[in-house]
Amino acid sequence: MVKIEARYGAIAQVKADALVNAANNHFWMGSGVAGALKRAGGWEIEVEAMNQGPVAVGEAVVTGAGKLPAKYVIHAAVMGQDLQTDAEKITQATRNALRRAADRGVKTIAFPALGTGVGGFPLHECACLMIKTVREFCAGNNCLEKVIFVLRAEEDYQTFRGEIEKG
Repeated sequence: MVKIEARYGAIAQVKADALVNAANNHFWMGSGVAGALKRAGGWEIEVEAMNQGPVAVGEAVVTGAGKLPAKYVIHAAVMGQDLQTDAEKITQATRNALRRAADRGVKTIAFPALGTGVGGFPLHECACLMIKTVREFCAGNNCLEKVIFVLRAEEDYQTFRGEIEKG
């Protein structure tokens, strides 16, 4: 059974097989999570991702992780060029990121709160959607050992932690 946890901190510093980027569907990495991953891992992550886009919103692509403490970055396209998102896009992007991870035999994966920064999606609703999607995916797929939600703000961390503990 997969272990799901919340962690307070910076996703670019998390040691995991794969780190998830909250991406747009063209994969340019500007600010927020994407910018932090690019700064820490190197510009080649963005180049490799952009070479695979554009894709439909909700899809995910995989790149190398550059200098990050991971094997892969999974770019989950949670919004288009309008920088808007919704529950369905977040659910699809989460599910497709998990699929890409499973395809590569990933055991540990770290997610940010998808769509809550630039996308402006409500944090509590995001936590409910993402945790539910992880549980549903992992119920039928035993490859993942640990899913870590990494949050930069204490309030965000507490929100995800509370939803995980509800079981």
